Order: sequence, then structure tokens, then C-alpha cells
Amino acid sequence: MVWLWITLVIVGILAIVLFFMSVKIVKQYERGVVLRFGRLHSVREPGIRFIIPIVDVMTKVSLRIVTLPIQSQGIITKDNVTVGVSAVAYYRVADAVKSVIAIENVKAAIEQIAQTTLRRVVGQHHLDETLADTAALNANIREILDVTTLDWGVEVTLVELKDILLPDSMKRAMAKQAEAEREKRAKIIAAEGESLAAVQLGVASDTMMSHPLALQLRTLQTLVEVGVDKNTVVLFPAPLMASIGELTNFIDREAAVAQVRGH
Repeated sequence: MVWLWITLVIVGILAIVLFFMSVKIVKQYERGVVLRFGRLHSVREPGIRFIIPIVDVMTKVSLRIVTLPIQSQGIITKDNVTVGVSAVAYYRVADAVKSVIAIENVKAAIEQIAQTTLRRVVGQHHLDETLADTAALNANIREILDVTTLDWGVEVTLVELKDILLPDSMKRAMAKQAEAEREKRAKIIAAEGESLAAVQLGVASDTMMSHPLALQLRTLQTLVEVGVDKNTVVLFPAPLMASIGELTNFIDREAAVAQVRGH
């Protein structure tokens, strides 16, 4: 009788253990790939799922987007400049079965293929292209990765170059180049300003030649501006004094004519 109870207890414990081994919970963002006797049997959807213990083996595969940083590595560009390039890749599992059967470790495989692809793509471009056209490089890297990872059931959604480290000598050379470009633009702008000023001075000169009194008025205006300081001494040349007299006579004549017309 005792042995019977012991047997029942053992059977009960085994039944409970087997029950918990057979119950699997697949989360909403996962899929369960079931292998029965080592062969593909089915793909289980999210929820509570039951398998046959020992006979079935379930591998849960996450379908969420995974962020994969690509560490900085030294790359020689097409114009023989060594730069350190780091990037970040985003991928997700599109086919749960392929990601389990076709590849052993998806993350490690993506990381290695991303590093080699990054090295190859950057090495095919000049440094200026790498710095200025990162969008084209990102798209090119993603396209190459998609072709490779398609057989693994993985889709690379985005690749972005994160940082480009330049040698100190190259930084100094680029700084000198940028400074020279700024000086060139400054000189061109100054020359354009002088040219426009010369044109306007020519127009003003023609106007003053047509109206001699305009030159005298401009001279008087300049003297007023100079005389703002009370300690300023202004010397009037003789021709200027004669011109002032002529200007005064002109003003008097105009005033007399205006009075006559008023009457």
C-alpha cells in the first residue's frame, strides 16, 4: 500500500512537471518556431501554446526592431585617407523560420556583415564624398545588407553613419582650407563693394558736373558735419568763398523773383 502511494505521488509530480514543460507563453511581439524530432513542425502565434515535452522544441523569435551599434573602425578612403567611422543599424526579423533555421546567431551575423559592408562602401568613396553625402552612403549600405540578410529572414530597416573621426593633420589642413575660402569670399565681397561704390561715385560726379551748385552745397554740408566739434577750425579756400558769394547772390535773386510774382 505504501509503494502504491509513493508511485502515485511520483506520477503526479511527473505529470505536473510535464504539464509546465508543455505550456509555453508566446508574447505579442514574438513567434514560436516549433521543431518536432528536429524537423520544422509549425510556427505558433502569440498566446498560451502547448507542445509535446521532449518531443517538441520551441524557439521564440522577437519581431521587434533591434538597434545594433557598429563600433568605430579605421577605414582607408579612395583618396588614401584613414578615417574612423562608426555607425548604427536597425533591423528586424521578417521571417521567423529562416532566422532560426538559416542562421545560428542573427545578431552576431548582422554585426559582422555590417562592419565589412561599411568598410567596403566607405573605401569606394573619396573623403569629401564621405563627409558631404552620408545619405547616399547610408542607402547604399542598407541595400547591400538587405540583399545579404534576405536569406536569413532579416530586414535591415535603417543604417546611419554616426561619427567620422579624422586624423589631426587632416583636421588642420581642412581648417586652413576653410579659412582660405572665407578670406577669398571676403576679398570678393570687398571688391564687389568697391566696384559698386565706384559706379555710384561716377553717377554722382556726372550729376555734379551738370549742376555746379550741387558741388558747393555738398561742400557746405560736409563743412557742417565737420563743424560739429566746437574745437574744429575750418579754412575756406578763396575759390570756395567766391562760390559762396555766387550762391548767396543766386538765393537773393530767387527770393526777389518770388516776391515779384507774389505781388
